[in-house]
Amino acid sequence: MSSTAFAASATLLRLNCEAKHQARLFPDFLRRGRSKISLFASSQRKRSQFVIASSASGGNGGVAEISEAETAPQFYSWPDEKKPRVCILGGGFGGLYTALRLESLVWPDDKKPQVLLVDQSEHFVFKPMLYELLSGEVDAWEIAPRFSDLLANTNVLFIQDKVKLLYPSDHLGMNGPAKSSVGGSVLLESGLLIEYDWLVLSLGAEPKLDVVPGALEFALPFSTLEDARKVDLRLRELERRKFSKESLIRVVVVGCGYAGVELAATVSERLQDRGVVQAINVENTICPNAPLGNREAATKVLSSRKVELLLGYFVRCIRQVVDTEASEKPAKSIGVEHDYGKYILELQPTEKGLQSQTIEADLVLWTVGSKSLLPHLEPGNRRSALPLNGRGQAETDETLRVNGHPRIFAVGDSSALRESNGRLLPATAQVAFQQADFAGWNLWAAINNRPLLPFRFQNLGEMITLGRNDAAISPSFIEGLTLDGPLGHTARKLAYLIRLPTDEHRLKVGISWLTKSAIDSVASLQSTLTKVISNS
Repeated sequence: MSSTAFAASATLLRLNCEAKHQARLFPDFLRRGRSKISLFASSQRKRSQFVIASSASGGNGGVAEISEAETAPQFYSWPDEKKPRVCILGGGFGGLYTALRLESLVWPDDKKPQVLLVDQSEHFVFKPMLYELLSGEVDAWEIAPRFSDLLANTNVLFIQDKVKLLYPSDHLGMNGPAKSSVGGSVLLESGLLIEYDWLVLSLGAEPKLDVVPGALEFALPFSTLEDARKVDLRLRELERRKFSKESLIRVVVVGCGYAGVELAATVSERLQDRGVVQAINVENTICPNAPLGNREAATKVLSSRKVELLLGYFVRCIRQVVDTEASEKPAKSIGVEHDYGKYILELQPTEKGLQSQTIEADLVLWTVGSKSLLPHLEPGNRRSALPLNGRGQAETDETLRVNGHPRIFAVGDSSALRESNGRLLPATAQVAFQQADFAGWNLWAAINNRPLLPFRFQNLGEMITLGRNDAAISPSFIEGLTLDGPLGHTARKLAYLIRLPTDEHRLKVGISWLTKSAIDSVASLQSTLTKVISNS
């Protein structure tokens, strides 16, 4: 659909909002139990399915299947025309926790908003614990529960779909007499058009792989549940194929920030003496912005696991060399995509005194750079385009409202908010947690005509995982203190357990982790007793 066509549709929708959406093409989906909505469309159309979860649809969430019409958008039907409508784009830390915060607040009966969460994935992902999927320490359901399960006992609605186009109208009247009665509209890829009163942008970011030739084709990122599964699948394939000391698995991690170091530590622990891990960083140190205690603990662990650090280098290009001998072997496993190629990375030094290098790898993991998803949205009207910085993040004031758009809030990777010293806030889970809390409160204040609170980030400290029983924590409230090793590992897991969404999910995960810990303790005791008996 062209921007002009969408603008016309959104304008028509706005003019008819007082007529209770007479152009609505499907009935209200909030019926008891499971409901199915069919939208009439042209013969040439795509199929798109999304989930709507809410306790209002029988406690377990309703499921709606919608046909996408490419000729015209289909209007989303809110359950109540009189109550405020809050649409949250993106179900990461910022988006999901904002929705849960809105649910927890006390509202006047006539002003409690209808909250709709939109995300292209079926699962929420607790990203700081993706590394534990590779080590086998956690199960996928523990750190990546379904949105429908998390929201089943709430009034928050959920749609699984991808955002295509944003048409804000809250800029009207900013410099003139005109005034819009709604906040704007959002078009999804399925063809569904959502009108909102308030909008929260929390679309997150994606890996930036297009900066180095060959990275997009041959390197694997590690930022989503799908990424973690692909990396695990590739490692399993390499572990099956290369099981002797004469044929080591060579893994290269590009980037030595927190993500790169955590990945290098996890993979090196998993491979042990069956592989070699190399980590590349542009700077001459790892985790340059981390507290000293975390950096020293990470350096010690990487050294003990013989991870080779190539500091002061950047990757010039990546190319593939086909391993003809391995590719001639028949595939023995079903459902695994075989790729028997090796990769050559050309490294260029960033400092004098270092020589260019060429290294070989069976697997290249990319952790450098990210880009906001906001610029991917096609603007419905250039005059209403969001103010974005060079990183594609929305410029906001201190209350997290987007500049020039009083009905749009931005959190997490979608927000470009600066600290008092002028530096942009880091795109971390800790920042998104805190912003979600403020965004929820400020939405309450805006809807109830109360003063909004300025956001102030409180740095509680930093954590890094270094393996199955190893981590480092540097809390900000005790200067110079770092908990590492098993103690740091336990403290980190407890901190993240507290941060998991919903009390019900925390309870389930807590029981699961306690059970696993008990089983591991018994197994360790049995192993110790066996060694003692055999040596006696």
